Amino acid sequence: MNKCRYDNVIIVCLLALASLSVQAAPGSAIPEMLKKYEAAGGHDFSAQGVQALWEKKVPAKDGKLRSCSTCHGADLTKSGKHARSGKHIDPMALSVNPGRFSKAKKIRKWFKRNCKWAWGRECTAQEKGDFLRFFASQ
Repeated sequence: MNKCRYDNVIIVCLLALASLSVQAAPGSAIPEMLKKYEAAGGHDFSAQGVQALWEKKVPAKDGKLRSCSTCHGADLTKSGKHARSGKHIDPMALSVNPGRFSKAKKIRKWFKRNCKWAWGRECTAQEKGDFLRFFASQ
C-alpha cells in the first residue's frame, strides 16, 4: 500500500473512533435527547463553537455577568462550584463522569434551570443538542 493510501486509511479510522467517542457512554440518555431536540427543530448537532457559548457572558438581574463557566468552570473535566450557593458541581465531561447524562429527566431539568440562570432564557433545541455533543466530546 502506498503512503498516501495508508495515511487515508488512518484518517478514516481516527474519524470513526472520534465519532464513537462522541456518541455517549453506555446507559447515557444523550442519544434519546438528541432525537428529541432534532424533532424540536435542532439539526446537525456539533461541539464546534460551543466553547464560546459556554463562556458567553450575559448580565443577570443583579447586574453581574454570568456564563456557564461561572459555576462549571472552563475545564469540564474538573468539578465546579455554584456561584451563589457554593454547592459542589460534579464534572460535566463524560470522560471523567460517565453517569452524568444517564437520565433524560435530569437533562431536561438542568438545561431548563441552568439556561435560565446563566442566560436569562431557555436554551434552544439546537443549543441543547450542541451542548450535549460538546459534553460527550470532553
